[in-house]
Amino acid sequence: MSLGYQAIGWNRTKRIYDTVLVAGLVLYLVVFLGIGSLVHPNATAETLLIRALGTAALLLLHVILCIGPLCRLDRRFLPLLYNRRHLGVTMFVLASAHGTFSIFQFHALGNLNPLVSLFVSNKSYTSLADFPFQALGFFALLILFLMAATSHDFWLHNLTAPVWKRLHMLVYVAYGLLIAHVTLGALQSEASPLLVAVLAAGLTTVTALHLASAAVERRNDRDRAAASNGYIPVCNVDSIPEKRACVVSCGGERVAVFKYGGRISAVSNVCQHQNGPLGEGKIIDGCITCPWHGYQYLPDSGASPPPFTEKVPTFKTLIVGNQVFVHPSPLPPGTRVEPTMIQRETPIHEPGVTKNA
Repeated sequence: MSLGYQAIGWNRTKRIYDTVLVAGLVLYLVVFLGIGSLVHPNATAETLLIRALGTAALLLLHVILCIGPLCRLDRRFLPLLYNRRHLGVTMFVLASAHGTFSIFQFHALGNLNPLVSLFVSNKSYTSLADFPFQALGFFALLILFLMAATSHDFWLHNLTAPVWKRLHMLVYVAYGLLIAHVTLGALQSEASPLLVAVLAAGLTTVTALHLASAAVERRNDRDRAAASNGYIPVCNVDSIPEKRACVVSCGGERVAVFKYGGRISAVSNVCQHQNGPLGEGKIIDGCITCPWHGYQYLPDSGASPPPFTEKVPTFKTLIVGNQVFVHPSPLPPGTRVEPTMIQRETPIHEPGVTKNA
C-alpha cells in the first residue's frame, strides 16, 4: 500500500523475485542458444535468437497462467503471485523482442513497409497449411502490450478495478492466438515431435489447473438456506483457524468470515486493489491482509487503517452455539459492525426460532 505512485515499489522480496527471474531467463537463453547451435549448425544467429526469445516468452506465459489456479488450490504458491505483474511485463519484453527481430528479418528488406508486408505478403487466409500465422502473433503482441502498459496501479485506480480486470482477462485471448501462431507456424516445419509434445503438455496443464480451480470455486459458491430471521449458517467456529477466514457464498456474494482474539467479523472477500481474495489472507498487526499484494483492512469496519482510504463492504454476524451465521445483505463499504464475541456456553438453537419447552 502506498499514498503515492512509484514506477516500481521496490522491496527486498521483489528484488529477490526479480533477481531469480532474470537469472533464470539468462540461463535459459544461453542454454537454448548453445544447444540450438549444436543441433542446427546451419541456422543463423538471428534465427536462433528469434526462437530463443519466442520460446522463453511462451514458457513464461504458461507459468503466469498457472500461478492463479495454483494459488487457489494451494496457498504455498502465493509467493509466486505477489510479483506476477513483473512476470507479465518481462514476458511482454521477450515477446516484443521476438516480434521485432522477426519483422526485421522477414519483412524489413523489401520495398514495402514492414508492417504492411506482414499482412499482405501472405494472403492465404483460407489455407490451414499456409495460413499467415505471423498476423496472429501480431495481434497477440498488441494485447500483451495493452496489458503491460496498464499494469501499474495508476491505471488500476483510474480505469477502476472491474474495467482493469476485464482488460487483463484478454490474456486468454492472447494465449489462444499464440497457440495458433505456433501451431500454424513453427509446428508446420518442425520434424521432431518434441515441440508438439511440449506445447500439448503446456496447454493441458493450463487447462487442467483452471478446471480444478473452477471446481473448487463452484463448491465455495453454493448458496446456503437462510434461517427465519434472514441470517445464513456458514460454518462452525472451530472450523476457522485463528486469524484466518472461512470463505462462503451469501446471497451470491463471497464473504470472508474471520476469527481473531475470540471474535468473529465478516467482510467482502474482494480486495479493492486487484479483486484479490481477502479470505485467503490472514490478520497481521490487527488488519486483514490481502495475500496478493498486502493491502490491509480493519476486520470490524472493512476500512484500511489511516492514512489509507480503501474500504470493503461488511456483514452482520452472530453465533449460536458453535455455529456462525452471516446476514447476506452487505453494508456500505467502511461501515463498522460490532464483532460477535465467541461464547462457548451459548445455548444451541436456531436464530429467530423459539425453542418449545
